[in-house]
Amino acid sequence: MEPFDIDWIDRFEGLKRLPPDIRADLTQGSQILSAPAGTQIFAPGQSADNLLLLLEGSVRVQQKSDTGREVFLYRVHAGESCVLTTACMLSFEDYAADGIAETDVRAVAIPRKTFDALVARSAVFRTFVFTAYSRRITDLFTLIDDIVFQRMDVRLATRLLELADETGTVVATHAILASELGTAREVISRTLAEFQRRGWIEQSRGKLSLIGRAGLERMVRLA
Repeated sequence: MEPFDIDWIDRFEGLKRLPPDIRADLTQGSQILSAPAGTQIFAPGQSADNLLLLLEGSVRVQQKSDTGREVFLYRVHAGESCVLTTACMLSFEDYAADGIAETDVRAVAIPRKTFDALVARSAVFRTFVFTAYSRRITDLFTLIDDIVFQRMDVRLATRLLELADETGTVVATHAILASELGTAREVISRTLAEFQRRGWIEQSRGKLSLIGRAGLERMVRLA
């Protein structure tokens, strides 16, 4: 547990309108936690005892299929809550997926007692919880639609553009990209080889560079 940052509430747009008494109860009933990159934040079968609001870093949420393949579901970024945690807390169910810290993270942990009390007492807090929940559910339906209907080369191009940093570098292995897109590593390798042949990317161990970003953007735009 870290010394409490009294200003963390204002980092979440939906919480800024909380009245002083609710803000006080929320800060007093919560704590800030830190975890290094690679930490398993939650795992299948684990109970959801705290609502997690991310202050810094990113958490990757993924699920294993019956065949053992890891399927990427979504990322939680700073300023967001985890929809799976919310769902588990509302339904009193255990986690059915993994949450992995992709970077060093800091998060606010709101225990169930505080969560339940504020959902019951505060319309502002309740709206914050359910707005974030509905937004992420919409994202998950979009993911399902992409998996079922969109071409893999277009999905991969889209994800590379999303993951690239300001220099155009994507730090990810073929296996990670396969997990992100719910497909086989071999499919990713073949598609990346075609992107490289077209002069859109250069590959190296564990990362790749977008050297023909315009080509990838054109593919996504015309799909």
